[in-house]
Amino acid sequence: MTDKLDLQTTYRTILDSARERRFISYGDLAKANGATWSKVRRAMNHHLGDLVELAAKRGWPMPSAIVVNKDNIETGLLEGDARDGFVNAAKMYGFDVSNPAEFVKEQQQALFEWAPTAPDDLGLEPEEGVRQAASGGPRFVHFFGPVLDALRALGGSAEPKQVMERVKDIAELSDEELKATNKNGQSKYENQIGWARFYLAKAGLIDNKKRGIWQLTQEGRETYLDLEEAIALFRDIHARYKTAGDDDADNENAPVEADPGDLFDDPDRRFWFVGAVWNGTDDQTERFYKEGIWQNGYQDKFIEHVERMKPGDRIAIKASFVKKYSLPFENHEKPVSCMRIKAIGTITENLGDGRTVNVDWEPLDETKDWYFYTYRVTVVEADASDELARRLIQFAFGDHKQDYDFWLRVPYFAKKYKPRPTSATEIEREEEEAEADIEEADITPYAIADILGDGCFLAEDALSAALSRLGGKKNLILQGPPGTGKTWLAKRLGYALIGTKDRAVIRKRMRSIQFHQSLSYEDFVRGWRPDGNGELSLIDGVFLEAVEAARAEPDRPFVVIIEEINRGNPAQIFGEMLTLLEKDKRSEEEAIELAYRHERGERIFIPRNLFVIGTMNIADRSLALVDLALRRRFAFVTLETALNESWRQWCKDQAGMDDASLSLVQQLMTELNEEIAADRSLGAQFKIGHSYVTPVPGEPIPDARKWFRGIVETEIAPLLEEYWFDNLDKAASSKARLLQGL
Repeated sequence: MTDKLDLQTTYRTILDSARERRFISYGDLAKANGATWSKVRRAMNHHLGDLVELAAKRGWPMPSAIVVNKDNIETGLLEGDARDGFVNAAKMYGFDVSNPAEFVKEQQQALFEWAPTAPDDLGLEPEEGVRQAASGGPRFVHFFGPVLDALRALGGSAEPKQVMERVKDIAELSDEELKATNKNGQSKYENQIGWARFYLAKAGLIDNKKRGIWQLTQEGRETYLDLEEAIALFRDIHARYKTAGDDDADNENAPVEADPGDLFDDPDRRFWFVGAVWNGTDDQTERFYKEGIWQNGYQDKFIEHVERMKPGDRIAIKASFVKKYSLPFENHEKPVSCMRIKAIGTITENLGDGRTVNVDWEPLDETKDWYFYTYRVTVVEADASDELARRLIQFAFGDHKQDYDFWLRVPYFAKKYKPRPTSATEIEREEEEAEADIEEADITPYAIADILGDGCFLAEDALSAALSRLGGKKNLILQGPPGTGKTWLAKRLGYALIGTKDRAVIRKRMRSIQFHQSLSYEDFVRGWRPDGNGELSLIDGVFLEAVEAARAEPDRPFVVIIEEINRGNPAQIFGEMLTLLEKDKRSEEEAIELAYRHERGERIFIPRNLFVIGTMNIADRSLALVDLALRRRFAFVTLETALNESWRQWCKDQAGMDDASLSLVQQLMTELNEEIAADRSLGAQFKIGHSYVTPVPGEPIPDARKWFRGIVETEIAPLLEEYWFDNLDKAASSKARLLQGL
């Protein structure tokens, strides 16, 4: 018997069955190849995948459609893992699969009808298309694939004993194998399954959070391992973690299930990373350690965070800074954010004053430095549902080492720490972003009072309400007539949310884009575009870049501003991201696949610290109504023309305009807007905003009436002619009234 599978043999065997309009089993294919089923079982899926790929390239039906489990030979029913694997392969090669069961039937029928005229062979060279069953590696590696298969068959999660029972059936083990014990008296089989789980958890295929339950991650649900791939996975994990590496592991007990330290066994446990420096230089770490406490050094900040701390929560004192040299990885001489873990402990009591918690501190042999994904805000709760945060938690509170290669593959950091650019613009941008990595205390703050000082004519309460809605809903649209300052205010709300309008910080944490009718999903989210080397590459758009940046710096707010959000087709431009915009969908548990994926199993979610601000001109008649799905995901704030006392004071302070002229402009514009609002063909949404008659900051206007006349003739009159394009006499009359009033 052989351990090889030949593509031509498999194709001819399937073709013969299809010509007789009958189904065939996996075991029949192994037999046709002269192979032992137990030896080639794990290789069969990928062997059939090779055949599907070849058929897809040639425009044939999928040959594996009629290959079924032996119990389903009569019905041709594909179910469970067999159907999932078939459907995933179909999607990979561009098939549209909306109804898996119907798709399978369609492909089976198509193959039966195609078979009589199909070519008898694949036209391959000798030995081309031959797949040999892999061998080697510790015995427990052979169970990687079966453990994943067992969990899928059990609905994605199960108790360990349930998995072990199911694997027995899948792996077809002998009684001798099941009865064998190691020198510690433990079942070799159960120990091998334990090691398999350990490695699969390290690879991110099994979730390690809940004690007593093994649960597939989303990537694990979609991963099918043959022995060759299992061995490669084992070698990668073994090289990184230096764990058991050969069959001697039979005599070494597998790690306990909730590795390490049962950190995630309590779903209500929180993980806090806190600062200990008061007034910029006074480090309280030693005092906190001796007194068994941690205290918030602010009287008016982070109170709500401290109030949420509870007994059993883990807490770490950290200090954040930037390093450029002597790093344990290649950073191409670029500054790297570093977070030093100085002390760790467990909260035992919250004193309820918004400042103090008692802590059982644990001694550290020495401080630990963590790179890339760092917290610089004084008090941060790490989101244990996010894989990136879980890695930090395991580093800070457990025995895990930081996997630098993993972090340098995270898209945001991969771009940031690629070899140095050569253009002056890129170098300047890099240096600015490095400046933005300094402590927040060194950045000039920006808040609601600064928006008012910059020339906002809304009341302070209205601004506070808008900022509060943005913080609560995560997504906000400013709508209103032309000239009401929507874009201007959107940017300043972004500054206030970020906390500064420092140029370096804003360039790093705020992105702006304008929607238009030609903008597509490929531009905004991800698509195939020229890469500058004469080829097409899968490139992330503005929005996905913002998503990656926000996830990489979870303690800082990031903002995307979308001007004229209703000028494009929002549902088409956002694509899957429209679903993820919702506040309650912003977690890794809600992650979904994109239309274009960089790799199998890649899933995306929008982090909680990314905020979207849109603007919408409600007077544009060429625009369609806003999609209801989009409207449900945004809070809306309507801006009105604000020719009020704040506007008058601004004009006087910034341009030196006199009261009489301001009163006249105010009167004439108010009368014009009343006329527009009363017109049945227009309405209030066409009122002319105050931006038309607001001077540039610091630009003196010695003759206010002459200045206003110029605006009427070159800006307002052309707009009125557009409004009343079918009644130009009315437009001329309105213009004349404005000018005569002067």
